[in-house]
This record gives sequence, structure tokens and C-alpha cells, in this order.
Amino acid sequence: MLFNQIIGQDHIKKHLQVSAEQGRIPHAQLFIGKEGCGTLPMALAYAQFLLSHFSDNPEISAIKCEKLQHPDLHFAFPVTTTETVKSHPVSDLFLDDWRQFISTQSYGSLFNWLQHIGVENKQGLINVEEAEEIVKKLQLKSYEGGFKVMIIWMAEKMNAAASNKLLKLIEEPPQKTVFILVTEDEEQLLNTITSRCQALHFPLLSEQDIANSLVVNYQLTENEASKIAHQSEGNYNKALELLNNDASDLVFEEWFVAWVRTAFRAKGNVAVVQQLIAWSDTISKTGRETQKRFLEYCLQFFRQALLFNYKSEQLVFIETKTDFTLSKFAPFVHSSNILDIEKEISDAMYHIERNGNPKIILLDLSIKLTRFLHKKEPKV
Repeated sequence: MLFNQIIGQDHIKKHLQVSAEQGRIPHAQLFIGKEGCGTLPMALAYAQFLLSHFSDNPEISAIKCEKLQHPDLHFAFPVTTTETVKSHPVSDLFLDDWRQFISTQSYGSLFNWLQHIGVENKQGLINVEEAEEIVKKLQLKSYEGGFKVMIIWMAEKMNAAASNKLLKLIEEPPQKTVFILVTEDEEQLLNTITSRCQALHFPLLSEQDIANSLVVNYQLTENEASKIAHQSEGNYNKALELLNNDASDLVFEEWFVAWVRTAFRAKGNVAVVQQLIAWSDTISKTGRETQKRFLEYCLQFFRQALLFNYKSEQLVFIETKTDFTLSKFAPFVHSSNILDIEKEISDAMYHIERNGNPKIILLDLSIKLTRFLHKKEPKV
């Protein structure tokens, strides 16, 4: 991937290119940014620049990098067991899937990746066996005599054993070895890892950059592209999902509508509480990544309702596809309950991430929501 193929982020492109040309190449860099802002494409472009610009055969090296088959370009990413990989999953066993994923969804999320390999009902992880493989690879000499680049995507998915295994190597890597750690949440990384890396923070993409890309690459009109860009929240992956009419948002909206309507009616009504139990049971049967993604959607919906309630309609981008009306729901989300709602949903996501029982977690959240929705905002 080339720098000119990346959407926006011009100042980061320039910084990486100029610093590399001047010989200022940190041995470990941390690319930090939310889903769809271009951290992985930037890591790929930077790796290609290092491997081709400093090569004796830059054109051949560039071709190898484009195909993700350069012998000095290495990857580590979250994996888990599948129908074909029954045990000891490591990234090398998924390289063909990874190349196909990058070619079609370079701005994709972890959820998209797990869907791609058919395990969206499991959580991906970078384990200690992966760390051992990384150590073995980087102890070898460079095949082409130049740089060796190790890209660790979703580095926050490294468990403690893997992180500790890599600490010494990241601090003192072999000569001409470059680590690029790509993360959406640096707080989940060990401090000892982040302290050994030079951090680059990626902002969300601008609506104009997303709209321009949609016009050029998908032949949309400017009005169509602007509408999608406004709803995408600076996330190019979400923009593509909106463009392709991804069905997941409709399903999430249906789950959300059923949830808040039932929770509102459940206060003091035991019969309706049974419906909340049934709802929790339904959601708990989906994969953990789907559950976390749904709760993120719920957070977004509540925040949009809050903006609408406080007359900031120009910041509201969500468009409902069912008979649920945001304007009628918005008055129930206000300053007296939004912090409680956000905290409980965030806590639920945390506990699901830690393999808690999703049925119990979601039911507990639902019962709390019945109280929050009936909370009144004090009159000024």
C-alpha cells in the first residue's frame, strides 16, 4: 500500500516519510486511532516505504509488499481456533485469510476480521505462542539485507504473558528491526509496552475526506457521499458499511428498540420483567464480539438522543430504519441519567470482554435501565 492510497491523515504521512528519509526511524512505534481512521493502512504504507526505499531493488520490493509477501514483512494479529485450526492458533496459520482481508477491508475492524475467518462467536487473542513466534522470526537475519518490519495489529489483544515475552525485544530489537504496534485502545496495553514505543495519535477522518473518497472510488454523487460521511463519525469502515446497506445496524436497532420499550414498561410489572429475561437470553446466544458491538451501538444511540434533547440536531447523524422516533425518545435521556447509562453499558462491555456470563450481565443492565429511564430531570 502506498501513502497516496490512504484517506486523509496528510500530516502523519508527511511526518513518517520525511523522518524516514532523514534516517530518524524509531525501533518501535505505536499507531493509536479509532476504528476506520486508517492506522492499519498507514502501517502497511510505512512498512512498504521502509522495505522498498532502502532496498537495492525498490521496484521488486514494492511489488512484494503490495502482495503482502515480502520476506522481511511480518504480521501478528488476534486469532482463535476455527474449523481448520483446531489448536495452537498463531497468525502464520491465517496468512492467506489475512492477505485477502487486507485486499478487501484494509479499514476493517476486529469484528470484520473474525467474521472473515468465520469465528465471530469467539474473541480473538494474541497469545504467548504468537509472541514466541515473533521472537524466533526477528532473531533471524533480514532476507534482503535491509529492514525487518513487524506489524502487530490490535496490539491491545496481547495477553499479559505475550506482552511480557516481547518486552525485552521491543526495548532492544535486533539491528534494522522496526515494530509497528497498531491499537484502538492504548489503555489496555501494558505501560511497560507503551513506554518503549514512540506514539502517533490518529484523529478521526474528516467528513470531507470520507466524502471525497466515496465520490472517487464508488462514483457517488456529492450529496450521497456527504450524507454517508456525516453518519460515519469519521470512520471509513462504517461509511463503507452504510454504503453497502450493512444489515447489522438494522438488527441492532430492532434489538435496541425492543430493549428500551420493554425496560420502560417493566418498572413494577413482573410480567414485563419476564420479557427482559427473554430479551437477555436472545442476545446472549450471539457471539461476544457481536454483543460488544451491539452495546457500542446502544451507547451511540443514547448519546444521539441526548444531543437531540438539548437542541443540537445539527450533530445528530443517526437515522432510524424502524418506526422508532428519535424525537419522542430523546426527552427520556438527559443530564440526570446519561452518566449512569453510559457507566452501566461500559461496565457490561468490560465484563463481557472478561468472559462474564452474558445473560446475567445483560439482564442486570436491563433492570438498571428500567430505573434510569424513569428518572426525572430536575427543573431549573
